[in-house]
Amino acid sequence: MRVLITGADGFLGRHLVPVLSGHAVICASRRPMHGVEWRKMDDLRGAVDWDGLLHDVDAVVHLANIAHQQASDDDFERVNHKATASLCAAAKRCGVRHLVYVSSIYAQAGHSSPRMLTEADQPAPINAYGRSKLAAERAVAQSGVPFTILRPVLVLGAGARGNAGTLAALARLPIPLPLGSIIARRSFLEAPDFATAVATVLSDARAIGETYIVADREPRTIGEVVADMRAAMGRRANIFSLPGNSLELGLKMIGARGIWEKIGSPCIASPQKLLALGWSPSR
Repeated sequence: MRVLITGADGFLGRHLVPVLSGHAVICASRRPMHGVEWRKMDDLRGAVDWDGLLHDVDAVVHLANIAHQQASDDDFERVNHKATASLCAAAKRCGVRHLVYVSSIYAQAGHSSPRMLTEADQPAPINAYGRSKLAAERAVAQSGVPFTILRPVLVLGAGARGNAGTLAALARLPIPLPLGSIIARRSFLEAPDFATAVATVLSDARAIGETYIVADREPRTIGEVVADMRAAMGRRANIFSLPGNSLELGLKMIGARGIWEKIGSPCIASPQKLLALGWSPSR
């Protein structure tokens, strides 16, 4: 197939493009990309020539969005929701045969959950980013274009930003870290496995009309993630525990309750539905 990837020059796109080498890949981004077939994509805050981008395209993987940065509610709405709805309308006009929309677990839940998340849960996003991604999901589902929706959890890998980038920065520090105090397990996803998830749903007609959580098979603690990153660098884990709940209390005392919720509370998402389709992640 001729597959257009929007936001192909971003973190996820750089991992995805080589994995789809069995297809004719067209990269769409605001900045030029070399060594690939490239089409210029306008700023999603304004008008976009989607028809031009979708000329002679069989499938689309829509990655472009606002995620790991400060943005107004209006920007989230315009870029993540309205621009996706416009893409869907153009895809319908242009006869696109498959639209893979890369949403987020935040379209379904907040930073933590007392029980395992599955696709059967009623979505309950807690912030503007999550609400904009859920609104985009609904626009995709109502567009009449054959679609698949992916909800990845936090993606780890080279070039990651946001929370994943913070974990990578912690792993690079040449000091012991008190992350052994954090016992909550959370779902993560390696970037190469995200890419194979996209390849899996593109190649299987059973994925049409479905929504899939994308996550490693086994959840990990923050300390285990940082230890794994350090091991990949050829370094010792150097992770230790503080007495009792002193790390939690310390963060809350300095006004970092939100940070504790992101790292100290469980958030496990089940990938079983996607595994049943034949996806085989590395972890």
